[in-house]
Amino acid sequence: MNKFTRIAVLIVGFDVNILLFGLFLLQEYMPVVNTVANNLHTYDGISSSDITGGDVFFEIIEPDELGYTYRIRPAKDFGAQFNETFSGYGIPLVPVEPPCGCGWPHNAEELEGSVALVERGECSFLSKTVKAEEVGARAIIVANQDPESDEFYIEMINDNTSREVHIPAGFLLGKNGYMIRKTLERLQRKYALINIPVNLTYVPLNKVNQPPWLRW
Repeated sequence: MNKFTRIAVLIVGFDVNILLFGLFLLQEYMPVVNTVANNLHTYDGISSSDITGGDVFFEIIEPDELGYTYRIRPAKDFGAQFNETFSGYGIPLVPVEPPCGCGWPHNAEELEGSVALVERGECSFLSKTVKAEEVGARAIIVANQDPESDEFYIEMINDNTSREVHIPAGFLLGKNGYMIRKTLERLQRKYALINIPVNLTYVPLNKVNQPPWLRW
């Protein structure tokens, strides 16, 4: 091997070492975001807005057994928005009876001025929202009817019936909806008190008080 060949080998070896060292630094210090829908507690310094996009949060303040922060996905193309024009502090979250929310509720009087909690199924998302608005609810939250659903959020879209609604609507994981409804039944309470929306834009993910029954 002549002098020039040895120099070339040294240069190539030096460049490879630099590349490997650079990859090591990226692996060690680049923040990792878990894309699973419910894993809101990943690494310090990453805010909830980094992985939740346009989703909205609410917190239950009573009863204490449900005192966690919950995530909902707003309806895609109907209803109002959960923004600064909608502010519910200490507002009742009332499970609708019957749970589907497609017909006139048995507990209609309790729903006036509240947030209606219904279950998915039997009619369209828009129909549920129309009925909730007719009853006088300020907003509606639709939980997946599967009580074990704890991962995937559904995009709620209109049903092409050209009906208009003027209240916000959001989709809640089935596991959360089930736990809220069953806990209220066990405590013999007709509603929970919530704050909605809750601004978590600059809250580190490990500080979000997520329900313990969701997968981490």
